[in-house]
Amino acid sequence: MGVKAMLPSYELGFYALVVTCAVLYSGSGIFEASRDSMNRKAFREGIKPGWHYFGRKMDVADFEWVMWFTSFRNIIIFALSGHVLFAKICSMAAPQHRAVMYMIYGALAVLGSMGLLYLMIILSHCLLLYSVALAKQKWLCYVAGLCCLASFKVEPFGSWQSGFVTGAFDLQDVLFYGGCTFTIMRCMSFALESSQKEEGIYSIFDLLKYNFYLPFFFFGPVMTFDQFHAQVSTREPRRKDDEMRNIRVNALLHVGAIVAVDVFFHFFYILTLPSDLKFVNRLSDWSLAGLAYSNLVYDWVKAAVMFGVINTIARLDHLEPPQPPKCITMLYIFAETHFDRGINDWLCKYVYDHLGENHDSILKELVASSATFAVTTLWLGPCQVVYIWSLVNCFGLNFELWVQKFFQLGPFAKLEAKLSGAMSRRIRAAFGAVNFWAIVLYNILALNSLEFALLVTKRLLVMGFPVSTLSIWFITYCGVQLIKERERILAVQEEEEKADKAKVE
Repeated sequence: MGVKAMLPSYELGFYALVVTCAVLYSGSGIFEASRDSMNRKAFREGIKPGWHYFGRKMDVADFEWVMWFTSFRNIIIFALSGHVLFAKICSMAAPQHRAVMYMIYGALAVLGSMGLLYLMIILSHCLLLYSVALAKQKWLCYVAGLCCLASFKVEPFGSWQSGFVTGAFDLQDVLFYGGCTFTIMRCMSFALESSQKEEGIYSIFDLLKYNFYLPFFFFGPVMTFDQFHAQVSTREPRRKDDEMRNIRVNALLHVGAIVAVDVFFHFFYILTLPSDLKFVNRLSDWSLAGLAYSNLVYDWVKAAVMFGVINTIARLDHLEPPQPPKCITMLYIFAETHFDRGINDWLCKYVYDHLGENHDSILKELVASSATFAVTTLWLGPCQVVYIWSLVNCFGLNFELWVQKFFQLGPFAKLEAKLSGAMSRRIRAAFGAVNFWAIVLYNILALNSLEFALLVTKRLLVMGFPVSTLSIWFITYCGVQLIKERERILAVQEEEEKADKAKVE
């Protein structure tokens, strides 16, 4: 109830004004803190010389972002440009064999960048999981796949395998573990899809074509085997209307996002500030809340840029890769919280939905979510922060269902039925605001540190109570109402499109 309920335009305008003023006020506090801390000794490692003519230094605390645009920039441009040219030639000359050509180019690129021994390690895991797939037993596919994944994420097995790769360069560890772990996820998808195939099994070449598609190889996203196989098997791929225009627009948007992040890092040190808890503790509650929220938004932007660039290449190859992650600004539900849509789709298909079914049973939901976060913990690499992150997010996911079931009980259901749709929407938004900050606080554990997460929680819920706590809750409530309005508009548009299709038929 209340999903499609409308609110007065003046009320929505007030919400937008409150959110805008709050963001500007919080942002000004972060800007002043960044300016004042530019030359602090504690920040020397995270802040490097930048735009001298503006008198600004740059926040370089994020290893991945710096890696992409310094040491890895030329490799990315060279490898992906070569793939695009090679793929275009293959699509024109022999479109029915383009998947084989992608595989050959990808394998040669892996061989040239990481060496023969690394390629042999990858092929050995592929062969092992292909052999397991021949048995067509799901449980065996899960066991073998998770054991292979653990062999890269649990010591001393990971170091033992990485020791076979001779030589050393800056990106060796990143490429080694990225390529290996994504390979295991793809091989598990192949094995699980093969076990469901009614007749026979997919060939080893189908697995190799799937695994060695270069744009997905080192950094994902993971595209499930059934989708990849169906799309690359099309003998005469055709583009949809305005598809190339959309690809060009998306490419320009990603370039714009990269420039925007670079500008942002010269004026807001959102990644370096949390490293000095003494300095951060002197910030106002508003600035601290904005700092925590900004870290989540940045991580979403980083994921959107990385997967967006890769997905653009995939679309040029006539594929439909997983969608980019949903912006954290548009989230107030744990079930929609993810920064990697490919891994999320994989987990939902093979673990979460498989065990949870329709996600209506409290017991099945607990089992499904626990299993999902157990696999996620192994995927991220077991450690204290990951354990805590998995535990609190698993709790949040289940708590949503518990609250939903509680308010579906007779007395509450009757009470809500008496309310107008607008009032029901307002009440739900108030609970959504609490959920929004639970998502923020739970996820800055992994993005920053346990100490920073505890500091933010203490300041906003204990020391800042009641003024800061209730004020930030109200502002978040206004933001959730704006999200709900967008959801309402999309729901109405979807209904109109269905109605138009029904008339045509």
